[in-house]
Amino acid sequence: MEPYRIKVVEPIPVTTRQQREEALKRVHYNLFDLRAEEVTIDLLTDSGTGALSAAQQAAGMAGDESYSGSRSFYRFHETVTELTGYSHILPAHQGRAAERVLFNTLLEPGKLVLANTHFDTTRANVELSGAEARDLPCPEARDLDSTHPFKGNIDLEELRRTLTGPDGSRVAVVLLTITNNGGGGQPVSMENIKQTSALCRAHGVPFFLDAARFAENAWLVTRHEPGYQDRTPRQVAEEAFRLTDGCVMSAKKDGIVHIGGFIGLNDGELAQRCELLLIATEGFATYGGLAGRDLDMMAQGLKEVTEPSYLAERADIATHLANRVRSAGVDILEPPGLHALYLNAGRLFPHIPAHHYPGHALACQLYLEGGIRSAELGSLYLGEEDEEGNPTKSAPYELVRLALPRRVYTRSHYDHVGETLEKIVKNAGSVHGFRITEQSPILRHFRATLVPVPVTG
Repeated sequence: MEPYRIKVVEPIPVTTRQQREEALKRVHYNLFDLRAEEVTIDLLTDSGTGALSAAQQAAGMAGDESYSGSRSFYRFHETVTELTGYSHILPAHQGRAAERVLFNTLLEPGKLVLANTHFDTTRANVELSGAEARDLPCPEARDLDSTHPFKGNIDLEELRRTLTGPDGSRVAVVLLTITNNGGGGQPVSMENIKQTSALCRAHGVPFFLDAARFAENAWLVTRHEPGYQDRTPRQVAEEAFRLTDGCVMSAKKDGIVHIGGFIGLNDGELAQRCELLLIATEGFATYGGLAGRDLDMMAQGLKEVTEPSYLAERADIATHLANRVRSAGVDILEPPGLHALYLNAGRLFPHIPAHHYPGHALACQLYLEGGIRSAELGSLYLGEEDEEGNPTKSAPYELVRLALPRRVYTRSHYDHVGETLEKIVKNAGSVHGFRITEQSPILRHFRATLVPVPVTG
């Protein structure tokens, strides 16, 4: 059962199919542009969408809004230092702000960032600095149906070859995202973190974590990695942080807050350079663009998130939804993680070519049939076309992410998702694809406008 009771409730919108059809047309079939009051079940993201605990709310009331040196900062700093062991902690208003400050300080044109998988904003911030973002996912990640427990790992052999090869001198940083959001929410093993750490130290390359979902990664380590079954998630997390040179974190995930993040560093000189850019662009070093109350709520959330009862329930509800999705006849990226399920839209809609975006088609159909908002992670997200709309690059897989907000929806809400997918499966052959009419040069999926492409044949 859920390890909490519900204290405050908010009504959710229930719309008609006609209203949803009109809404999709109005936003040019881009689900990011829907108004919240037009969405019944919002699984677009787990970032900043969780429910705060009573203790977090109480901590926020004690927030000190002093511009410099507030009590809230020192409470936050102590909490993060105890968790991570890093010498220098810089708050930021969210993860991508932390990435921008770190990468603009650490990177320069021509440099190379190696990762298990870069997520969209991470890749954008690397490329905006003039560096190259290169993914090195482990071989097991290529099999969507495999139940290998650590498909989020970086490919250690490819990492070793790159560090010792002609590109070795270009590598500015190695980044492990835990869990691997761009790779289907799959966890990274402690053994993989240890070996990555050893390789980076042997070659003098800084090693960082994208720690947005560090607690969920730690939980899965305790469930599946030999030697860690008797460890607590907190102990696993502490060990992981101490194998690295620093981290960036969006606390909107495993900080369970609506806004907030931080950079953790051991290198004092790098921290000083980051601090100067932070002050110029985000806010003073002791608030980083956040209110004092946000710092206090983040500190409390970072304590709550490693509680075994909290993580066990989160894993259980993800398993519940995974079972409903499978029983509806939709394949998922296996095994299910904690923060999201990834639906195999390419397999569900084989009649829709990649350049007509089967993942986006499924996301639109989920909204049309059930008022459910989700996120495409396929060729709309990763693909490229020429000026005539002919595909020049497609995603390796056509996926839809159902992100699970923390402490927000109950099992009956997720049952509604399963029932909606059952309706879609019955008429899968009639679902049409889309084509882009306008797009931005980076992160196009956020702002693209699209039109339907009729089913042929």
